[in-house]
Amino acid sequence: MKKQLLALAATALAFGAMLPAAAQAEGERFVLISHAPDSDSWWNTIKNAINVAGDQMDVEVEYRNPASGDLADMARIVQQATASNPDGIIVTIADYDVLSGPVSDAVAKGIPVITINSGTEEQSKKLGAMMHIGQPEYTAGKLAGERAKNESGAESFVCVNHYITNPASVERCQGFADGLGVELGDQMIDSGMDPSEVKSKVMAYLNAHPDTGAILTLGPNSAEPTLAALDEMGQSGEVYFGTFDLSTAIADAIKAGTINFAIDQQPYLQGYLPVVLLTNYARYGVMPSNSINSGPGFTTKDNIELVEKYAGQYR
Repeated sequence: MKKQLLALAATALAFGAMLPAAAQAEGERFVLISHAPDSDSWWNTIKNAINVAGDQMDVEVEYRNPASGDLADMARIVQQATASNPDGIIVTIADYDVLSGPVSDAVAKGIPVITINSGTEEQSKKLGAMMHIGQPEYTAGKLAGERAKNESGAESFVCVNHYITNPASVERCQGFADGLGVELGDQMIDSGMDPSEVKSKVMAYLNAHPDTGAILTLGPNSAEPTLAALDEMGQSGEVYFGTFDLSTAIADAIKAGTINFAIDQQPYLQGYLPVVLLTNYARYGVMPSNSINSGPGFTTKDNIELVEKYAGQYR
């Protein structure tokens, strides 16, 4: 079965750009470096994906991250990974300015790099990476804003940003504002990641702005405490509510009608595809010539049953 998977992957990738082939080998080692703190459970899907891909490709994949989410620490992790001479590095562009040096150094050393999740295709190209696999964050936010405008007519909102140091998170909020056709202004709050702090900040904002027409959260870390805030305030289901990403609690809220949609960037693909692609590059010298958009897709009441059983594992 494993040989069949490798043959299928090689055949599919043969339609991509042909690049210089390394010596064919097995048991390659890759390192995936994320910006996520240990407390961010959303990344469990990506961890599962690299384990699945590693088993299928017969390679070793290490997951590394800064325990607290500190980006300077992440930059050091990239440097350490480069020094260990892996067969490839998979890395998020959480902050281009902080990470450009270490990632560019890895490329200059001849290590194949694929960027995922945060950042843009343009930034990935500037770094010299082979491709970017992720979701264009501004576009995703704008589509979310347009959807909210069409379905609710909202003219004001609050964007609950639990990771404001990541520029991609601001792009989501800005896109949502542009999709609604309003200024972002002070409608984005720095909520932090502590659930009780997120909840209290959301309650304080809504009490100060009772006419808020829509809520956008950027993942489970902000969505779930916001659900708790609305429930305590007796406003569940009364404010149009969209979020990024999925979790069991978010799926339940979509079914209950308290969350109108979740934007699925398909993190499983962000973990799985780079491992498969880098393995085939190491063995056969083949790599697609284009980057891959893994999202956005919208999960609503209409399709939640198709994805909820996989939330946190494959979705």
